Amino acid sequence: MKKILMVLTSHDKLGDTGEKTGFWLEEFASPYYVFRDAGTEVTVASPKGGQPPIDPKSDDPANQTDSQIRFKADPKTQDVLAHTSRLDSVNAADYDAIFYPGGHGPMWDLAEDPVSAKLIEAFYDSGKPVAAVCHAPAVLRHVESEGRPIVKGKRVTGFTNTEEEAVHLTNVVPFLVEDELKRLGGNFEKVDDWQSLAIVDGRLITGQNPASSEAAAKALLGVLG
Repeated sequence: MKKILMVLTSHDKLGDTGEKTGFWLEEFASPYYVFRDAGTEVTVASPKGGQPPIDPKSDDPANQTDSQIRFKADPKTQDVLAHTSRLDSVNAADYDAIFYPGGHGPMWDLAEDPVSAKLIEAFYDSGKPVAAVCHAPAVLRHVESEGRPIVKGKRVTGFTNTEEEAVHLTNVVPFLVEDELKRLGGNFEKVDDWQSLAIVDGRLITGQNPASSEAAAKALLGVLG
């Protein structure tokens, strides 16, 4: 049985706005069920362990998706989420792939977390796929492979500048995902705002936005075989 590690943010403050953030529920729920329904074993981790913060906007009644509805009726998965492992307690050798859901939270903690960066490097350098969706490609900004940024020369995507502008957070986030991936030498690709796009370049899989969560998860399974 294949084993996938999912890594969620522990950060719940949306910059200096006084508002809450966290991970985007659809970006956890949809991939989680894609993985579980495919017969993989899933472990969920976060920097602080325990219950990671759900971005309240992602749980708005107007934003409910089939996977979120399924999650709300699934106490077992709710319990998994309530008891995530501490990120510094997991070992890349125990898993076959790693997947990062987005939400704005990772922009502050996981993007700057040396434990996360080293973990991704351990996966990637041992021939295992690495996947991130929406804001989560931000976690790649300090990750290197063969002495250069992991995204350099790679086809990548992530939450676009126009999508960030549409949610009025361009001046709140510490950096823009699209700009950062380009700065690091990534070949950034995108489709129209809020449409699905998942890109596979070797062992690196990236998704553009929440609508890309399922496609990114299925792409990861495809790479895993």
